[in-house]
Amino acid sequence: MSKYVAENSNQQLKLAGLVLITVSLIMGVVGGVGGFLIGQILSPPLIATETSIIEAEGDVIADAAEKIGASVVSIVTEQTAEMGGFMSLFGNSQPYTTQAAGTGVIVSPDGYLITNKHVIPTTVTKVTVILRDGTEFSDVTVVDRDPTNDIAFLKINGVADLPAAEIGQSGSLKIGTKVFTVGNALGQFQNTVTAGIVSGLNRTITASDGSSLSGETLSDLIQTDAAINSGNSGGPLATYDGRVIGINTAVADGADNIGFAIPSDNFISSIRSIINSGKIEKPYLGVYYTMITKAIAKEKNLLVENGAYIGAGNQKPTVDGSPAAKADLKSGDIITKIDGEDLTEANSLSSVIARHNVGDKVNLIVLRDGREISLDVTLETYKPEI
Repeated sequence: MSKYVAENSNQQLKLAGLVLITVSLIMGVVGGVGGFLIGQILSPPLIATETSIIEAEGDVIADAAEKIGASVVSIVTEQTAEMGGFMSLFGNSQPYTTQAAGTGVIVSPDGYLITNKHVIPTTVTKVTVILRDGTEFSDVTVVDRDPTNDIAFLKINGVADLPAAEIGQSGSLKIGTKVFTVGNALGQFQNTVTAGIVSGLNRTITASDGSSLSGETLSDLIQTDAAINSGNSGGPLATYDGRVIGINTAVADGADNIGFAIPSDNFISSIRSIINSGKIEKPYLGVYYTMITKAIAKEKNLLVENGAYIGAGNQKPTVDGSPAAKADLKSGDIITKIDGEDLTEANSLSSVIARHNVGDKVNLIVLRDGREISLDVTLETYKPEI
């Protein structure tokens, strides 16, 4: 399994890397003074009620896991590399093949899957997809990789009736929402289910595969304490109604159950474009911005405490030729609303744009020089700057 390590405030994180698993068995001890008091605390009605609640929640998770489980697949990849090091000094370098494993989610009956980009690196030479019932598919195409996120799409060829997962809206999540994951844990335990809660929202990390000091910045992530292990990468983070609200992407190295998932609102438009056109078409506005916090508002002496502040520092305000450039957005502008939706730390500009499609016309409310102006902008396909 390839490593994908990240650093954020001196905290090491890793994606699809080796994970130390510690299983803690917590035993609760109930005590009291006197037999009567203990008898009251442990009286049958209280035990029965508590047991019923626990059993009911267990049934909910079981039903939700059953609903989504058929859409979760195991992914096995092969990669070819050249033997380096000592042997290569003597001209005896030989190619060798390595295997890795991950997880994916079926998003259409005709075989489109979503997974992590780091599960399907560009060096992959063969992909095998395994359904929950053990059915294997080797006629698998790598369709596209997201240039701005840890997302990739595969296509199982020659199928028409696969069970597709239901995608939910991550924007409705709250800290404390109960969630669960399903995935190919350690590359050998298919459809492993773990449960937890949403521990945080809108997290930003910088991740790499551990082979270099460079990394990829991932933002707007969901933090969860539901266990995400090696092999779970690309699998679903789901709510108790069986809807996918995230794709698992990272775990904290050396921490206890600090994991991260890409929110569904950030890839739902990519799913639609993959199914409709066979490629990722990401809508973009084309501004360089910073989401305003109270600290930034105070530092910059801004009139508002929420919004997207354009052209922070010495950065140019817009991408040349982008929709934002065509709308003449300027440094110092603050986008406060998109189609009436407030922009906040919890509802960032990138998240709102990601929920739209290429070609959508959106209305921007912009604070410029102390007054509000309204701009209509048509979103275009994202094209990385060269």
